Amino acid sequence: MARAALVEALIRTGRHDRDAFRDVYAMTSAKLFGICLRICVDRQGAEDVLHDVYLTIWNRADGYQPGRASPISWLATIARNRAIDWRRRQGRGRAAPLDEADTIADGAPRQDDALLAEEAQARLHECLEGIESRQRGAIRSAFFGGLTYAELAERQAVPLGTMKSWVRRGLLALRGCLDAGA
Repeated sequence: MARAALVEALIRTGRHDRDAFRDVYAMTSAKLFGICLRICVDRQGAEDVLHDVYLTIWNRADGYQPGRASPISWLATIARNRAIDWRRRQGRGRAAPLDEADTIADGAPRQDDALLAEEAQARLHECLEGIESRQRGAIRSAFFGGLTYAELAERQAVPLGTMKSWVRRGLLALRGCLDAGA
């Protein structure tokens, strides 16, 4: 139900409905701030990035296609990309460990939302375990650790194009697995 409400709010935001935009912010700001903070490390920087994220959402919500991605995935991708861009401009090193991002205050989720999230997380981890280990490691480092393709390629001592291929093939396999379970 929360997903449907978020989809509806994003669609209305695409028509520049300010109330819908407030709803999107209320439903997603804690999660998106957590992503920004984990990648930026700097709290002020994360706040600035979050501001840019919501400007992007306001300007691009009309391009959101519910059939292509879940709303939170679409929003999280925007947040992740903006945070990585900020970090590159700052010349910052690696993202903070996930433990530090857990200190962000967040309202307690409703029980049914928590159960759905647990099921989705279990399915994601199951699908991740089913893909090739190099691809799995690259995806985890990129999306959960906030590393860029260049940082991943350097760590693995492979060409940048190879790393991009690993991530792309891994994401395609992951998507196929997740779609099959939906």
